[in-house]
This record gives sequence, structure tokens and C-alpha cells, in this order.
Amino acid sequence: MNYRPQGFTLLPPVIKNLLILNGLMFLGTNVMGDFLGTNLSSILALYFPASSHFMPHQIITHMFMHGDLGHIFFNMFALWMFGTALENLWGGKRFLIYYLITGLGAAMLHMGVNAIEYFNVIGQLNTEQINLINAEGYSVIHSGMNYENPAMAALNALLNIPVLGASGAVFGILLAFGMTFPEQEIYIYFLFPIKAKWFVLIYGALELFNGVMYTNDGVAHFAHLGGMIFGYFLIKHWRNNQYRQW
Repeated sequence: MNYRPQGFTLLPPVIKNLLILNGLMFLGTNVMGDFLGTNLSSILALYFPASSHFMPHQIITHMFMHGDLGHIFFNMFALWMFGTALENLWGGKRFLIYYLITGLGAAMLHMGVNAIEYFNVIGQLNTEQINLINAEGYSVIHSGMNYENPAMAALNALLNIPVLGASGAVFGILLAFGMTFPEQEIYIYFLFPIKAKWFVLIYGALELFNGVMYTNDGVAHFAHLGGMIFGYFLIKHWRNNQYRQW
């Protein structure tokens, strides 16, 4: 890919605005929940399309929602840490396009994997059990419990636990950093150096392993992989069309 030389800034405009937007959404979620009793996550986080809580806008809005302070901090820190060099190199327009496409790609792969599980578990249940989940499953989940029947529990989790966060897009940014600056050293815990290309490969392999082995750990591992996969093909497309003007 060919790029025009650009000045370097520690907080380029797209990343700055993404940090502000995510911060405002996190603050608004907590203010609405604590003082107005409104759960914004139930409106803006992404539910599986078969859920009665699914709404089309969630495909976009879930990328700007976070569950707790640790969740948003590490996502935004990684966005700034790995994204700054990319936005300075690519420019804001291309960086934002990449960020949104990888975030959407993450959601697509996550929902695709969930669809496989959905059709698997629903075949194990009768109409009465499915109707029971549709009637009371949301309340069961939000009381901190779930059904003893494994298939009912799995279906209830699929329908009533949404996915939220910028992690899919952030993993796409991590992949792009590794492909663009493969020899750059990253310091794990600020002590142990590893080249970016190996860091990305190891992280991707871990996400695949965890996604297969730990399906109920509350982490959307396949969404992370989706961000990396879509990021890889988007970068390859750009490199194959390097003279295309943006």
C-alpha cells in the first residue's frame, strides 16, 4: 500500500473521537442505570437475532458499549497503543473504515458461531421448554441464575446474554499493527519483548483455542477472531489495490 507522508501525533483525531465516544457511552450507561433505572446495555448491546431483544441498530451500537471499568480501559488503551501508528500512517478516513469493518466482521463471525450452537441446542428441546425460556428466560438470567437442563441453559444464554465492547475492532487493529510493523517489539507487562508478528500469531492461536475449549467463560473469543480475520483480508485487498485513491 502506498501512503503520503503525514505528521505524527500521539492522539490522532479518529482515535481521540473514538475514545471520547466510548467514554461518553460508558458514563451514560452508568448514569442511566444508577439514577434513572434504565439499562442501556439491554437496548444497545448486541443480542442474537433470534432473541426478542434484538434490534438492527445493535450491530453498530454494541461496539461502543462496555461492561465495566476494566473492560473499557484495556480496550481503549489497546486502541490507542496499537492504533496511533496506524492512523498516522493510513490517515483518519482509512483507519475509521478499517475499524468499523473489523468491528462488524467480529459481530458477524460471533453470530455465525452462535447460530450453529442455536440450531444444535434447539433441536434438543421441546416446544414447552422453548416457550418457557421465551417467557421467563430474561428474568432468570438477570437474577444471576440459569436452568439446570444444559440445553435450556445454553439456549437461554444465547437469547438473553448480549455481546458488547470494542474488542473485535481492537483485535483487528492489533492484527493490522502486526502486519504493518512485524518487526516492532512489544513489551509484555512492560518487561518481556516480543516481535509484533509473533505476538499477533500467539494471541490469535490463544483466542481460537479458548473459543473452542471454553465456550461459557463470558468472553466472545470468536468475535476477537472475526476482527482479526476481516482485518487480514481487508489489508490484503488494500495491498492488492495499492494505487486506488481514497
